[in-house]
Amino acid sequence: MQHIVKYGPSFSMLQLQLNPGEVIIAEAGSMVARSTSLQMDVKLNAGRNAGFFGKLKAIFIALIRKVIGGETFFVNHFSSPQGGWVWLAPSLSGNVRHIPLQGQAMLFSAGSYLASAGDVDLKMRWGGLRAILSKEGAFFVEASGQGDLWVTSYGAIDEVYCNGTYIVDNGHIVGFDSTLDFKIRSAGGGLMGFVASGEGLVCEFQGQGRILIQSRNTSSLVSWLTPMLPP
Repeated sequence: MQHIVKYGPSFSMLQLQLNPGEVIIAEAGSMVARSTSLQMDVKLNAGRNAGFFGKLKAIFIALIRKVIGGETFFVNHFSSPQGGWVWLAPSLSGNVRHIPLQGQAMLFSAGSYLASAGDVDLKMRWGGLRAILSKEGAFFVEASGQGDLWVTSYGAIDEVYCNGTYIVDNGHIVGFDSTLDFKIRSAGGGLMGFVASGEGLVCEFQGQGRILIQSRNTSSLVSWLTPMLPP
């Protein structure tokens, strides 16, 4: 699909040109503008081949995420027999990155998914206690299949390749290949390092695969803003 990312990496906006019959799926609330020729349909993303119980599970997860924050996992489908254009932008100031999917699967943290096109399957994956401790939220977004994927970050996005072990601060993770495993541990320095270093917990990845890292930390932004808010 024809696309261009403008104003990055700080204030990125994704501009997409749809040919007749093409469909773009976008995170709810991300649209900036669109041509009048495009039709928008709101759907609950339960996975491409989800049956009745799969959709019921997706509704349950959506209700949980509505309470704890992150994506609502309701998505907008843009399409038109005539074609058209749509502009999308993330909630926070940061980058938009295009990821071509060629049969592999990737996991993304809360708020990272922006849009997808082609034969891309999206579903929620329970991350367990380790995901909650890593501040990635209780659920990951898993993307797999063939097509185009666009993800967002707070700040710029850098890509590193893990071949063995790689340590990333838990607040800087955008996504990673599903071939990687990770565990949560202290950043180091014993109790004093945990309390006084400002690093807290980190994710130690193991295996072989890509890791997408954002240059800023949303938790740090919240900590900086909180003292300035009225009581």
